[in-house]
Amino acid sequence: MSVHHVTDANFQSEVLKADGPVVVDFWAEWCPPCKALSPLVDELATEQKKVKVVKINIDHAPETPTKYGVRGIPTLMVFKDGAVVDTRVGGMSKQQLTDWINSVV
Repeated sequence: MSVHHVTDANFQSEVLKADGPVVVDFWAEWCPPCKALSPLVDELATEQKKVKVVKINIDHAPETPTKYGVRGIPTLMVFKDGAVVDTRVGGMSKQQLTDWINSVV
């Protein structure tokens, strides 16, 4: 699977109504830690078959991060059945990212 890019308009259909767990990466173009984490999130999307991975640019979609209390980026959230089940803020290594996803889903 590849990363899906979502907006405020399609967040509900792509994330909240998705079958199975969804990892959401809240990011912005101007954020160096986001740029460092981005290729790891892309790899996660191709390697993890049991999760859907989406990215949402907070500058282009301001309503969704506000609704979920995103204060710092990058913020990663795992959603299951329309609800947040875990959150991580800040950069991490690929191993930390993989271990976290495996422990949550």
